[in-house]
Amino acid sequence: MKYVRMSSEIRFENHKHPEVKKSSGRVKLTDLVSRLNEEKKREKNSNIALSVAAISAITVFGIILSI
Repeated sequence: MKYVRMSSEIRFENHKHPEVKKSSGRVKLTDLVSRLNEEKKREKNSNIALSVAAISAITVFGIILSI
């Protein structure tokens, strides 16, 4: 009997993570620290963008109310 694969199974098998490095099963502390630092940078940038958007919305709303 021939096994029929679904398209999602094929895509999942072909999917490769660029950050995943095969090693002897150990996790390097430097990799974890660098990943943590990158996550902090992304979070800081998104917080800044959200703050700028909120301040802009408040400013525009204030200008509209003052007219």
